[in-house]
Amino acid sequence: MFPIVLRAQVKDVFHGRTASDSAAIDTAVSSAGVRQIDITDVVRKILKPRNIRKNKLDDSLVVKPTFSGLPAVGYTLTTKTAGTLSGNMAFRTNPNAKLSTVTASAAYTQNKQFTVPVESNIWTKNSTYNFLGDYRFYKYPQTTFGLGSNSPIEDQELLDYYFIRFAEVVQHAIVPNFFAGLGYMMEVQWKIVDHPLSNGKRSDFEKYDSAAKEFASGFIVNAVYDNRDNSINPSRGIYAGVQFRSNLTALGSQQNWQSLIIDTRTYLKFPADSRNVLAFWSYDWLIVEGKPPYLDLPSTTWDVYSNTGRGYIQGRFRGSKMVYLESEYRIALTANGLLGMVVFVNAESLSAAPGTPLESIQPGVGAGLRIKLNKKSKTNLAVDYGFGAQGSNGLFINIAEAF
Repeated sequence: MFPIVLRAQVKDVFHGRTASDSAAIDTAVSSAGVRQIDITDVVRKILKPRNIRKNKLDDSLVVKPTFSGLPAVGYTLTTKTAGTLSGNMAFRTNPNAKLSTVTASAAYTQNKQFTVPVESNIWTKNSTYNFLGDYRFYKYPQTTFGLGSNSPIEDQELLDYYFIRFAEVVQHAIVPNFFAGLGYMMEVQWKIVDHPLSNGKRSDFEKYDSAAKEFASGFIVNAVYDNRDNSINPSRGIYAGVQFRSNLTALGSQQNWQSLIIDTRTYLKFPADSRNVLAFWSYDWLIVEGKPPYLDLPSTTWDVYSNTGRGYIQGRFRGSKMVYLESEYRIALTANGLLGMVVFVNAESLSAAPGTPLESIQPGVGAGLRIKLNKKSKTNLAVDYGFGAQGSNGLFINIAEAF
């Protein structure tokens, strides 16, 4: 079995949440007249059943921050015991601003993996500017399986390293629902220790560069169109983002190289008069020029959201081009909004080293449970189990939707 993946993510951190987010304030009463509840209401009812307010509109998220959080513990053969503390905060800088979010988590596993990601998405008053931050520190022993989507699962190789990311992008409103911006990203992996393959083969990491330190520093240019009704948990709308990243030796990078990410998503209610949502996601991550460090190549679950490839371990496939598609059907199980479920299917194809073609398509399928953590921001606890090719499978726990 592959490991539990414990994640709390602010979605769209380099592409931005640019929808009106008017639906992020989930009223206390649904359009069908059913009072909406979340896990906090359940706890309050158990502890103080007489103090539950009924059928009262709660609009405190207009400016007052609201918090969602969760500690979790899991166990698999790969990570052994893993513990995490994850949470997010949603707020508005003023009543006319779009929804701002900050997400942070800390995780430690018995295999001595330690991760602290902090992601922010802050809108200024009247939503003129959007500040997007992504800051991470990892002490990260992790397996890699070579390059391309034809890489065999038995070629797993342990890389032990430290990782820091610093990234900030500022976006400006151009026209309604369309934003463009500039930013900077620095990524460094150091003290990289390679544990050779047990079968005696020379690994793709050794063939590629086998560096003990990797450093990338460069500018980001991006553009986003987003008319979703809620960026945390959309029920309708379209998102389309393009990000170009140029890493330059003049800024400290070991080599000059450029990448392009094209990210599109569509959401629609299906059936139209229901609360069920059919969602589609396309994520294409391409190296357009140069030779990035091995650990900066496009890879499964190393996207901005850490959500591609449910059904596979992080880093299962890696290469210079990544083409990814996913569809998910989100089903409301209770009229009060507390419980839901999803079924999903995804497919990815990656090339090997720069200049090589795309290889086999690798599928993933699965299902999951949704528990409403916060009815105001519509934040769910997502618990998914996914299956991939060659016996891959795993449990994925997340705060908020995968996309």
